Amino acid sequence: MLYFDHNSTTPVDSRVADILDRAYREVFGNASSIHIAGQTAKQMLEKSRRGLAQSLGVNASEIVFTSGGTESNNLAIHGVLGAGMHAVTTAIEHPAVLEPLRPFDVTHVPVDSSGVVSVDAIAAALRPNTALVSVMLANNETGAIQPLAEIARMLRGRGILLHSDGVQAVGKIPLNLADLGVDLFSLSGHKFYAPKGLGALCVRKGVKLKPMQLGGRHERGLRAGTENVAGAMALDCALGLCTDGDSALRDEFENRILNEIPDAVVNAADAPRLPNTSNILFPGVSGEALLIALDMAGMCVSTGSACSSGSIEPSHVLLEMGLSPKQARSCIRFSFGRGNTLADITALVAAVTKSVSKMRVREKQLA
Repeated sequence: MLYFDHNSTTPVDSRVADILDRAYREVFGNASSIHIAGQTAKQMLEKSRRGLAQSLGVNASEIVFTSGGTESNNLAIHGVLGAGMHAVTTAIEHPAVLEPLRPFDVTHVPVDSSGVVSVDAIAAALRPNTALVSVMLANNETGAIQPLAEIARMLRGRGILLHSDGVQAVGKIPLNLADLGVDLFSLSGHKFYAPKGLGALCVRKGVKLKPMQLGGRHERGLRAGTENVAGAMALDCALGLCTDGDSALRDEFENRILNEIPDAVVNAADAPRLPNTSNILFPGVSGEALLIALDMAGMCVSTGSACSSGSIEPSHVLLEMGLSPKQARSCIRFSFGRGNTLADITALVAAVTKSVSKMRVREKQLA
C-alpha cells in the first residue's frame, strides 16, 4: 500500500509514539492534584504548552488544549458570537467552520477561480455589527493559501476578531501566529503525525471567549475536564519535529501527470499552495471510480475532504471555484507526506495513467 492522503490524516511518527508510551507509563497523575504525581503531570502539561507556543510564535498562556480542530473551531465561533452579531467567512471553509456558524447571521464571501478570497471582498462584507471573521489559512482540498496576514491588517483597529482554521497548514508551511495577526487559530494533531483526538486553540491575550464545556476551571476556564497530559506531550513533540514543506514531490507528480494525461487540469495551480497538495481534474472520468481503481492498485487517495466522505454532492470548494458539478466529480486529491519517495510518485503516476486510460476506453465502448 502507498499512502497519498495525508490531508485526511497522517500516521503517528514513531518518536511521538515513544513519547506517548512513556507518558502513559510515567506521567499518569491528574494535573489538578497537589501530590507529587499530580504536580509531575502539571509540569509536563505546562512544558508541552510552552513548547507548542514557541513553535507557533505565541505565549504559552495563549494555548488552550482541545480534542482537535472541530472542537477548536466550535469554541472560537460559539465563544465569540451571540444574538445580534454578524460574522463573515469564505464559501470554501471546512464543515467544521460552516456548521458552527449556521445558527448565526453570516455572510459567505466567494473566492476566485484559483480558490483564493479577496481582501477587498472580505472588507466589503463587513457590517457595523460584525464581530468575527473566520478564514482558513489553507484549503484542505486544493491547498490554496489565503491572504490571512493581509486580512488581519485590514481588520486592525475595527474591533472585529479574526479566527482561522489552520488545521491543514500547521506543520506544512512556516508559521508565526504573532506575525500572522490572528486572534484565534485552530489546529489538529493528526494532520502533523500526532494521534487523533488532540488539538489546540490559540487565543490571543485579551480575547474573551464563552466556554462551551462547563464543569471546572481547566484550561483557563475555557475547557472543563481533566487535561490530556500525554496528548499535550505528543502534540508538542509532533509539531517540534515538523520542518518546512518541500514541493519537489508534488511538482514532479504534477509535471508527469500533465505529460501523460495532457487534458488533466491542476486545480488552484495559479494560487500559492501547500507544498504537499495536488487536486487534479481528469475530464470525463468519475473521481469515485478512479479512487476505487487506485485503491485496488494499492494507492490511497481521496476525492476531497474526508469529513464529506459518502456525500453524493460534488465538492462545494470546487463548485465555488467555478467548476461544473460534472467536473467537480472528476477530481482527485493527492496529498503527499513525510514517508513518500520519488519511487512512490513513479508508481502513482503509472497507476493513475493506466486507470484513466482504461476508464476512458470503457466509456468509448459504452457510448
